[in-house]
Amino acid sequence: MRVDWTTFWQTLLVATGETLAMVLVTLLFASVLGIGLGLLLFLSRTGGLFENRVLFVLLNLVINIVRPIPFIIFLVAVSPMTRMVVGTTIGIAAAIFPMILVAACAIARVVENNLMSVDPGMIEAARALGATPLQIITGVLIREALGPLIMGLTFITVALVDFSAVAGMVGGGGLGNLAMTYGYNRFNTSVMVVTVVILIVLVQLAQHAGNYFSRRIMRR
Repeated sequence: MRVDWTTFWQTLLVATGETLAMVLVTLLFASVLGIGLGLLLFLSRTGGLFENRVLFVLLNLVINIVRPIPFIIFLVAVSPMTRMVVGTTIGIAAAIFPMILVAACAIARVVENNLMSVDPGMIEAARALGATPLQIITGVLIREALGPLIMGLTFITVALVDFSAVAGMVGGGGLGNLAMTYGYNRFNTSVMVVTVVILIVLVQLAQHAGNYFSRRIMRR
């Protein structure tokens, strides 16, 4: 089926906006949740500032369960929870909820790994100088790991563009839904190509922005 491109651009623009909304809202909430979880993982592990084996094992188990599940399977698996929290399993809000859960677990692992790369000698030196745990967290751990952490968040952002497309295929809206409705289901290759090009552009913009900010921070 042919598409009237003189009017279809408006539909394409709306779908692109929906994809950006899904990615940005998810990134915001998942970053807050994921950074908190990552800090708890690092601080509660053996030898951490607030060692708590029970908490560490519990958080580690949850993250290890969620992360390997393919997103489309996770999307379907948590649909009852999505309906309970959001009130529906269709639309942008219904897509954002599972995206936040998956992204938060991924960010938590990124944060933990980056914090583990901080030189333990710097932490001990801060302790010897009488720094409080909060001062160590903000002034040593986060400061030293910030550059690599931004690179990790860039990787997560790129993955979220992919997740948003997958969510759109099952009614989540955005470019994925557009590609399925107007491209795949109607055998319209041009719509599929344009959608893929826009997704590639979004990924490249996210990657370049992440690289730029990471370099700026690591040069300080």
